[in-house]
Amino acid sequence: MTRTIITVCANDKRWLESYSRRLRLSSAEVVRRAIEEYRRKVAQGGFRSVATETAGKWKTLQGDSQKYVDKLRSEWETASLPGRLRLPAHCRIER
Repeated sequence: MTRTIITVCANDKRWLESYSRRLRLSSAEVVRRAIEEYRRKVAQGGFRSVATETAGKWKTLQGDSQKYVDKLRSEWETASLPGRLRLPAHCRIER
């Protein structure tokens, strides 16, 4: 097995620690299982599988979808890091 270092936001780290304690697994084992599951899903159908799983998800959206997408993108811009990396809203850096 090869060792690697990953960087996650504080919220994701807390979730990972909590989840691994509940399952009585190491955080590393949870990450390994997540990678295995992700690889299985990708191998099972790629784009077609994702399209099928997410079909109709926007039906619950109220209002103009373009405005919603623009709002999400503006959040990404305000959460930017040096080097133009973007963080999800739940991983904002506290200053």
